[in-house]
Amino acid sequence: MEEEFLLVDPVSRAVSAQAGAVVAEAAGELGGRVGLELTRYQVEVRTDPHSSLADFAEQVRSTRAAVVRAAARQGLRMVSSGSPVLGEVSPPPLTAGPRYTASAAAFGALDDEQCACACHVHVGVPDLATALRVSNRLRSWIPALIALTGNSPFWAGRDTGYASWRTTTWGRWPVAGPPPYFESPSHFEDLVAGFIATGSIMDRGGLYWDIRPSHHVPTLEFRVADATATPGETVLLAGLVRAMTATALRAAAAGDPVVRPAPETLRAACWRAARDGLAGQGIDLSTGRLVPAVDQIGQLLSWLQPALKEHGDAELINTLWSRLRAAGSGADRQRAAHQRRGRLTDVVDHLISSSTASD
Repeated sequence: MEEEFLLVDPVSRAVSAQAGAVVAEAAGELGGRVGLELTRYQVEVRTDPHSSLADFAEQVRSTRAAVVRAAARQGLRMVSSGSPVLGEVSPPPLTAGPRYTASAAAFGALDDEQCACACHVHVGVPDLATALRVSNRLRSWIPALIALTGNSPFWAGRDTGYASWRTTTWGRWPVAGPPPYFESPSHFEDLVAGFIATGSIMDRGGLYWDIRPSHHVPTLEFRVADATATPGETVLLAGLVRAMTATALRAAAAGDPVVRPAPETLRAACWRAARDGLAGQGIDLSTGRLVPAVDQIGQLLSWLQPALKEHGDAELINTLWSRLRAAGSGADRQRAAHQRRGRLTDVVDHLISSSTASD
């Protein structure tokens, strides 16, 4: 798992461009598991690979706590939000380095709204063909994951009207959003070669699909989620992703039919999920009709129960989902914090307290 966090000033609550100092401080505890991101407002952390969800959960909590301590020693606070609530963020101060310089030169103002944070979950797969089979079977569930993890309603001082504004900003990139249906590994390789040849991406790292084969480790990477507000929501996402992968592999082995929505319908469903989040409605890709987003998550969980039980994760995941459904999504809770007094500083304070909250 890779989590991206924002640094904020505890007085103004605006984002703070001190990532370099905080990363250097946190490296004393986390070593190479902490690093820089595109903007100097952001810190990225990584977990080790895990097969136990309980062990994974413990490392998520301890890693977040280490960054919180490092930020505090620099007079700052850490928040886990898909977007910055307050501050001058467009264009953001970019981290120095050849890759980020090349990106700014190639893509211009697309980098101006990339002060956005995500939670990426990697699942080990044996080869590219397997990764693509899983991607093909799970792409129809991308809108449900967007709704579940929406945690970026505010952007630089205003309510965007979206539960996941980060999803919308990332969708502007040439190769982003839901992945296509891949006919074969050669189909995938031909697409990638064409993107590179035309300058649509600089290299394989520029494949910003919501689900993609990783370009540097043997995994399928799920990039769909906003940075989650609490450690428990990260654990929930990881447990669901592992169960989804296992269920897709079982369905492929059994020869079950693949749900293959039209690209334009899937894109519309992702937009609706990003706007409404968990509190609203989503597009049922089998009927084209609107249904409550929570019902879609319920359908997903029903589909995943055998895999969740097989991994010993069912009780924990079902409990975390029940708590999230009762409390509301990250976006819902951010808006609730704002509505109490109409102050965006209260939203930031809520995010500060949530970043290491116990489940």
